[in-house]
Amino acid sequence: MIEPEETVLLENAVSPQSGGPAAPRRAALTFVFITIALDMITFGIITPVLSPLIVTFTGGQIAEASLMAGIFGSVWALMQFGFSPVLGIISDRFGRRPVILISVFGLGLDYIVMALAPNLGWLFVGRVVSGITAATMVTAGAYIADVTPPEKRAAGFGIIGAAFGIGFIVGPALGGLGAHFGLRVPFWIAAGLSLINGLYGIFVLPESLPREKRVTKLDWSRANPLGSLRLLRSHPELFGLAASNFIAYVAHQSFGVYVLYTIYRYAWGPELNGLSLALVGIVSVFISIVLVKLSVARIGERRTLLLGLTLGVLGFGMWAFSANVALLWVGIVLVSLWGLATPATQSIMSQHVQPSEQGQLQGALNSLRGLATLIGPILFASVFAAFIDSRRTIVFPGAPWLLAAALLAIAMIIAAYATRARGRIVAQTQEA
Repeated sequence: MIEPEETVLLENAVSPQSGGPAAPRRAALTFVFITIALDMITFGIITPVLSPLIVTFTGGQIAEASLMAGIFGSVWALMQFGFSPVLGIISDRFGRRPVILISVFGLGLDYIVMALAPNLGWLFVGRVVSGITAATMVTAGAYIADVTPPEKRAAGFGIIGAAFGIGFIVGPALGGLGAHFGLRVPFWIAAGLSLINGLYGIFVLPESLPREKRVTKLDWSRANPLGSLRLLRSHPELFGLAASNFIAYVAHQSFGVYVLYTIYRYAWGPELNGLSLALVGIVSVFISIVLVKLSVARIGERRTLLLGLTLGVLGFGMWAFSANVALLWVGIVLVSLWGLATPATQSIMSQHVQPSEQGQLQGALNSLRGLATLIGPILFASVFAAFIDSRRTIVFPGAPWLLAAALLAIAMIIAAYATRARGRIVAQTQEA
């Protein structure tokens, strides 16, 4: 648990020689926001062109290209799973700033490699490196924990959700526009944005973890995915929320069948799919910037967490039975409101580890996310394919969303049980 005096040290740690901690902290959080947003934007930029580029390398063979795209996606997730704890523990030892900057510059150089890739082998190498360097979010999450006091940490983690939302809106649009000038142009755009972000960080980003708060040596047993997960077992509430998070991460992978679902059920084209996904991004930004802070201030972190998961369950349930488009649009808003849960969860979890362990915590969480990314897409794609098979007695295209709702309901029950002690303390305080 981070004590008040440690909070003061963290605030002072990001202060330059004069001017007090507030302005430097705002500049640092702004950079973290921009870093994550640009990571998501660049990821979105290459999304519309990566598969077509793979098709060109397979001589126009769609089936072979589809297989390769699946392999690329799995390898990317595997790199996230394996290297997230490595980056986290390195940042606990050497500080957040160098790890963030190296990751940002590495991602920019990687996009250049992909832009110049003469064959599938080089493109594959690019995706491997991208999976490693895209784990910037691990160190960014630790940075937020370093520079924000516990009572404001949920709002701080909301920055990550807002950045995701903006990337979700801007990235694919930029990639689509750039593709008009060639399939490799979006990769150059992504590279340029990453490198500019790195140069900006050199001049703006201060270190958030003072030397006296760092681990004294690298413990590589904590830097592997399984070793890093030991930290999650150090406290019952931490372990319970980690389990809840993992199940929720798996449920989130249901978005992989969203476009296929809307094409199958409503005959939507790219325009309506793009509009609906943009709505998800817009609502996510509003939730992360405005609603998280208001909700935590009014009902607390635990209730905000449970409210977000509940709304996610309702939203997925609407999608499952959305015989008309109106229910789908309402469900989009409710599923987006699920975003209330993540910042609250991360805030609670960050309060159970020391400043020198924040990187390891974020690395462990990102490893769970990577593992979910390996499991979820195959799971939901298989369920969707099975339940739209006309040879089946029951054809139910909403089956993936019903599964996602069930998983979120389980995650909510686990989270409620894990945080029950926190709930009792809050209730006793209110009665007093």
